[in-house]
This record gives sequence, structure tokens and C-alpha cells, in this order.
Amino acid sequence: MKTHRIIATLFCAAAIAVASGQSTDTQPDNTKVNKRDRNAGEATADQQKSNQSDRDITRDIRRSLMADKSLSTYAHNIKIISQNGVVTLKGPVKSEDEKKQILAKATAIVGSQDKITDQLSVK
Repeated sequence: MKTHRIIATLFCAAAIAVASGQSTDTQPDNTKVNKRDRNAGEATADQQKSNQSDRDITRDIRRSLMADKSLSTYAHNIKIISQNGVVTLKGPVKSEDEKKQILAKATAIVGSQDKITDQLSVK
């Protein structure tokens, strides 16, 4: 009986969204980001090196970000790509302040801001 009520509620919500002209399957437009990531010079997640030091760097940055509960879900989900000690950070974040926090955490781990490529974008 409870399941029927939940299904009916979801059905009604979807019907209201369709009737009001709202799409229930709106997808984000990542066209520009996807084109950027196809460029040969852009670091992508599949280029993450598997040597121990690069894996450690990536792990330590990810742990630092996840431990900071003041950061948004966006910040917790950025791409971290380590290649021979150089880190590329990619993805959207909520604010300029959040971006600065992420860069500071990564810099503390790699030791120098010169070893960080910042490709974070503020949404």
C-alpha cells in the first residue's frame, strides 16, 4: 500500500512538471568542457600516472578535500590528475573562495603552486 502511494506521488509530480512546461530530463550542457578535454594538450583522468608518488599525491589531495565538510559537493568531485609530480585540477566549484581553498590544499601537498595547473571554474 505504501509503495502505491509513493508511485502515485511521483507520477503526480512528473505530471505537474510536464503540464507546467518543465522538462523532467534536462541535461547540463557540457559541450565546451568536452571540447576542451578532447584537445591533445589537455590532461584527462585517463592520463593519471600509476606510479606510487603520483597516486599518493592524488590520494592525499582527495582526502584533504573530502575531510573539509565546508566545501561543496562540486569541490569534493573535482578531477585531480597527477603526472610526474604536476597536478591538474579540473571541474566546477561554487565560489572563488572555494577555488582558493582547493588550490591552497593542493599546494600544501605538492609543495609549490608551480606544480599545479588550475582549470577550476566557478559556477
